[in-house]
Amino acid sequence: MATVQAQTILRDPQLFYWILFPITAVMILTGVLRHYVTVLMQSDPKKQELNAISEQRNLLRGVNLRTNHNQIPLSSFIARKNYLVAAYNRGDFLKDPESKGKPPANPMTDPAGMDQMMNMLKGNMAMMVPQTLIMGWINAFFSGFVIMKLPFPLTLRFKSMLQSGVATRDLDVRWVSSLSWYFLNLFGLRSIFTFILGNDNSADQMAQQMQQMNPAGGNAMFAPGQDPNKMFLAEAENLEVVGGQHEWVLDGVVDRLLKSRV
Repeated sequence: MATVQAQTILRDPQLFYWILFPITAVMILTGVLRHYVTVLMQSDPKKQELNAISEQRNLLRGVNLRTNHNQIPLSSFIARKNYLVAAYNRGDFLKDPESKGKPPANPMTDPAGMDQMMNMLKGNMAMMVPQTLIMGWINAFFSGFVIMKLPFPLTLRFKSMLQSGVATRDLDVRWVSSLSWYFLNLFGLRSIFTFILGNDNSADQMAQQMQQMNPAGGNAMFAPGQDPNKMFLAEAENLEVVGGQHEWVLDGVVDRLLKSRV
């Protein structure tokens, strides 16, 4: 029975120290520097007006009531629902009651929206400029080098990911090129950045991309350009729909407990 001979490559052992370690160190230092540069470039958030905070909190009050309506008795839910639905329909919680029925303001004219767009632009600049420079540095000095071999087997699907910049068909998929090591560090240093800078850091590449996809974060319902009056009316309709489906979780709890003991 024929045995499969392991593929070996004669290479300078110093490549491991003069390519792998410098790329890793530069990526870590660049991430730390990007974090502090982003923190310095971010403008201080402006204080919201009391009416704007009241508008947001009262809308969240309806959302929380709709989400947890089964946690309170039916009478309590109906009392809260009737109060909120009536207030939503009248527009009592609107920051600017005179804008009721008018189209939402242009986000470009909203100071809060402009600050948010400027912060996102600064974050993109702090992320793209260093990565472009590092990519050019690696392509200029380390292009085409094979620096290490992984100790575990992989399928051919990983060949394009691990051997970027090395145009060979017969090379074992476990060999890693210098350019692929850069990409692995680009998306694989999250735990190191979290250990050095904490959870809320600007050095995490994946977190930066997720923030670009959802710049408003978890507060997307209050993003610039939204019509608060329509949001209140929609929430009032949602509360009316949920009202017909109320079922208190503690209804008949004594009987259910006694039956479970039998």
